[in-house]
Amino acid sequence: MKKYRAILVDDEKNVREVLDLLLFQYCKQVEVVAMASSASEARELLKKHDVDFIFLDISMPKEDGFTFLTTIPKENYCIIFVTAFEDYALRALKASAIDYLLKPITPLDLVDAVSKAIQHYELLNSRQQEKNNYNDSLKNLGENISLGSKSMTKITVSEQFGFQIVNTSDIMYLKADSNYTILHLSGLKKIVATRTLGDFEKILDQPDFFRIHKSIIINFKYLKGYTSYQGNFVTLIDGSSLSISRRRLNDFRDAVKQFTKSLD
Repeated sequence: MKKYRAILVDDEKNVREVLDLLLFQYCKQVEVVAMASSASEARELLKKHDVDFIFLDISMPKEDGFTFLTTIPKENYCIIFVTAFEDYALRALKASAIDYLLKPITPLDLVDAVSKAIQHYELLNSRQQEKNNYNDSLKNLGENISLGSKSMTKITVSEQFGFQIVNTSDIMYLKADSNYTILHLSGLKKIVATRTLGDFEKILDQPDFFRIHKSIIINFKYLKGYTSYQGNFVTLIDGSSLSISRRRLNDFRDAVKQFTKSLD
């Protein structure tokens, strides 16, 4: 079994110790080589140890996780954020391809995050373009966090063999395909994402995006018209005709009014 070397960076001693114990018990492929209570300590550890993974707390005194990442060659490591953040910060994490754990950490969440991180790590070390994309995703995550509650302009979309950064303004609509989602972009480009439509619904901003059907989310910026002839349908500027479910119709009308107001 291949071993991956890791350091744990968190200002809370109990969090470091619990994470170390959980990794030992449930993730035998990860070897914790050292722990740090601050960003400055972590930098020194990286000089001494050959490291694959960094489990990194976002909110630390003096220097937070994102500031720390600007001081190291972050593209050389696979980052797993450990955070108690909620609301917009969690939403920003979900909009990235970066793995994360929420405090308090559970064994199930840890195993899942480590499994994804290993996949990312192997991918990053096999293709230079994916390493560049990962670096861009980290940068985009930091920018989205700094925006606070403001709208996110970019998201990272994970595919079967990698991921790419997408401008949310380029997304015309999203359509569910089992546990995958097909993103239809301007310019007739499509991306098959390895996450559910429900995941995207939590990430994308209102009032621009609205779920008109259990399997469809549209971007109102591309809405051309609506008709109730032989059913309820929207037409987008590319000519796509998409069905609105009957139970979503009243909410759709209200959402159109809200979107229109946001343009004033």
